Amino acid sequence: MARFRPDCGRSGAGGACPDGIPGIVIDEVIRAVLSNFTATFFVLGIFAAALSVARHAPPRGAPVVVDALLRWHLFFSIGVSMFYNFVMHVFFGEMAARFIGWADSPFQTEVGLASLGFAVIGFLGFRGGMQVRVAAIAGPACFLVGAGIGHLVQIAQTRNLAPGNAGVVLYTDFLLPAFGIALLLLSRRYARELR
Repeated sequence: MARFRPDCGRSGAGGACPDGIPGIVIDEVIRAVLSNFTATFFVLGIFAAALSVARHAPPRGAPVVVDALLRWHLFFSIGVSMFYNFVMHVFFGEMAARFIGWADSPFQTEVGLASLGFAVIGFLGFRGGMQVRVAAIAGPACFLVGAGIGHLVQIAQTRNLAPGNAGVVLYTDFLLPAFGIALLLLSRRYARELR
């Protein structure tokens, strides 16, 4: 059986990987997944919700689908994504700042710790009642929309087109809160049917 070599495919490292996949391709896929973490975790949440609905006993109507989407959105798009944001800003602050197109700053730790708080409420909302779920959407929504507006200001004023300022993160700063609020409204509508 072929053994994984992290350096395979790179020039001077002896050629292709054992399975014929150049290491550089693997590197690029990992980089794209981690650099676009908000979209990655959103997709994982949709996938987990689909699995949850598929495993649910019939009937699998709109109330079941909405509940699964909301729960897994809270787990991945809020909980895991904000925890990832915490780790990046607190432990890899210089790299995170460079990705956003900013200079490193002690405020990165504060952003990271705020993200940790949002991660905790996201995880609590995954299994919590409606009030916890509202808090788990509302708090991060304020943070994300505010960050999105900040990114737009940076683009307009300084032409900061760094991937962490003008890339996927910019779009998800607005789309994730909108998706979460829509799910909350639908969840409230179907709440009686889930009891």
